[in-house]
Amino acid sequence: MARLDSQQLKTLIREIPDWPKKGILFYDITTLLKDKVGFATLIDKFSEFYINHKIDLVLGMEARGFIFGPALAYRLNAGFVPVRKPGKLPAETVKCEYALEYGNNSLEVHKDAIRPGERVLIVDDLLATGGTAQATAKLASSLGADIAGLGFVVELDFLKGREKLKGYEVTSLLHYDK
Repeated sequence: MARLDSQQLKTLIREIPDWPKKGILFYDITTLLKDKVGFATLIDKFSEFYINHKIDLVLGMEARGFIFGPALAYRLNAGFVPVRKPGKLPAETVKCEYALEYGNNSLEVHKDAIRPGERVLIVDDLLATGGTAQATAKLASSLGADIAGLGFVVELDFLKGREKLKGYEVTSLLHYDK
């Protein structure tokens, strides 16, 4: 199967101005996901980067981390752990609250999902302000995880979310400056 370069992948992302509110340019990855070569290229690129990191678990945040996480876990011969919004997991959980631009949010993971010392990779579709990724890293660390890295499909460089993730290896496949 042919592979795409970063510029070709970007052409598969639909840009929607003024959504979800005026002044926001939304990068819609659903058009990339439906492209079989584009989606395969994403998983291949992530896999190639992390294959030698000896990952035990891939953590994916609700909801789009659920798209990339399992496929990547499969390719890395690792397990997958969903990181959910409160009240969605049936067993005992640990929780991390974090600040949003207008309010607070929180994430949960099963208390027994990660054993101390397991190497975890945290993945999501987008690195914007970094709050969700930072909260997920705190959750994993609270259970004794060794954070092997954080991987994102898209990074909005102008929002400087990477600054909240200092001390972690952060990889983003596609970058946008505005």
